Amino acid sequence: MQLMDQHIQAASALIIDSNANSRSLMSAQLRDLGVGTVRQTSRVKDARVLLEHQTFDIVLCDYHFDSSETSGQDLLDELRREGLLPYSTVFVMVTSEATYAKVAEAAEAALDAYLIKPYTSANLAERLASARQRKRVLKDIFDAIENQDFQTAADLCLARFEAKSKYWLYAARIGAELLLRLKRFGDAKVLYEAIIAAKTVPWARLGVARTEVASGNLQAARRTLENLIGELPDFADSHDLMGHVQMEQGDLAQALKTYQTAATLTPGCLLRLQRSGSLGFYVGQRADALKMLERAMSQGLRSKLFDMLSLVLIGLMRFDAKDTKGFKYAHDSLAAALERSPGSIRLRRFDLLFRGLAFLLERRVGQALVVARDFTEDAASGSFDLEAASLLTALWIRLSSQEVELEEMMPILQGLGMRHCSAKASTEILVAMTEGHLGAAEQFRDCHQKIFSVAETAMRHSMRGSAKVAVELLIQQGELTRNAKLIDMAGLVLKRHADKIDGADALGEQIDVLYGRYVRPMTGGPAKRATGGVALRTATAPAQAA
Repeated sequence: MQLMDQHIQAASALIIDSNANSRSLMSAQLRDLGVGTVRQTSRVKDARVLLEHQTFDIVLCDYHFDSSETSGQDLLDELRREGLLPYSTVFVMVTSEATYAKVAEAAEAALDAYLIKPYTSANLAERLASARQRKRVLKDIFDAIENQDFQTAADLCLARFEAKSKYWLYAARIGAELLLRLKRFGDAKVLYEAIIAAKTVPWARLGVARTEVASGNLQAARRTLENLIGELPDFADSHDLMGHVQMEQGDLAQALKTYQTAATLTPGCLLRLQRSGSLGFYVGQRADALKMLERAMSQGLRSKLFDMLSLVLIGLMRFDAKDTKGFKYAHDSLAAALERSPGSIRLRRFDLLFRGLAFLLERRVGQALVVARDFTEDAASGSFDLEAASLLTALWIRLSSQEVELEEMMPILQGLGMRHCSAKASTEILVAMTEGHLGAAEQFRDCHQKIFSVAETAMRHSMRGSAKVAVELLIQQGELTRNAKLIDMAGLVLKRHADKIDGADALGEQIDVLYGRYVRPMTGGPAKRATGGVALRTATAPAQAA
């Protein structure tokens, strides 16, 4: 046995291949190279769970899987996008000549190496040795990332990029991702554009669009994405981001078409199935939404990439269809998740909705009303986000259809609207949850107009030289409505005009209190991972200060 390097015996490897003979051969090859621990799995579904819960030094993954819509590339894309695969792991894709072009293109983005069948042990050893050498050279960057010291990691990447040191292009990609996380959008764009100049690759052009989205320049992002999609219509990630842009602009129907395109390109991708299914629910395409969400549930219910909101939407659709059996299965699955994470506020809210709906199915309207009131009491908390507001709306609307007088419902929905109807997209989500209740839908749109009017009035005061009046108005209305957009705007206007405002420090303290109470708990901090469904858990788009 010839050891590849002095650390290889301590390394662990995972082989993912549907062919038993191939798995056996790869296992023998890795052991001959000195790899200490080798595990095998034949299904992407099982591999996903293994990789979510255990760190491997090496992963050998076949591109194509018999009887599965998910490819090895789909698995890698999901894990990388959601931050579930450490940068220190060497991921090697094994492919045939027929899929070489796709894999070679992907190698520019996230792969460490690829092998074309048939290959020899010497080919495998060469690819692994090269990838592991790169990991060792960039170890300081990976260590900083593992320690969540993203600032240091980004600076190390920038230093390597500026010096054009070994592996500078690879480091530039990692650095650009980190800079986006740190909201250093200008620096991230410089890196992505340098990568494009060195070699035009689709993921770098996508990175430019991501910096434009993150900095609030949606029109520029849309132009960048339209050009990218026009040239590379099969690049699913660009459709993902375009769908996000369309959502932010309030064009839910077009966003759904875009997300469906991405899901069609990668039919085994859990995240895209859920994104299309959940948006289909809000747009009103319930039959297709149910199919997609239940397919995602069957493929990955125990995966970290499965968002329990999908279960809730399935439960709502099964309730509306009076499908007691389907509803109970969704409720039981949610209950099992709550047992695993009993401290989750989010799952407890989901359970409240399910319990309220279960009472309605049993025609126990009084008990359902008690649950709805309990749920409503939570609406004053700082973490009560758009997602929670949409589900509370769904429960009250279904209660109102039980031929009972609910005078309390409209004031409750008005409070939810004043807090969360701060953008066209969020307003349309809440309107969708009214299920055709004209009074509730009209009230949500009226709330959106009122929030817009407050923001517009504050901007006029600021532009006319009365910045203090603008800040005081935004603070007063932000405290009254708990609306994150108004609170954000107050902070931005104060920051821009602080030197002209008497008592700026005191106003800043008031804004900090409101921000800490109503904005930060909803956003969950910068490291918050995106979920599989439509993004309902963020506060607001970047506000603009006059």
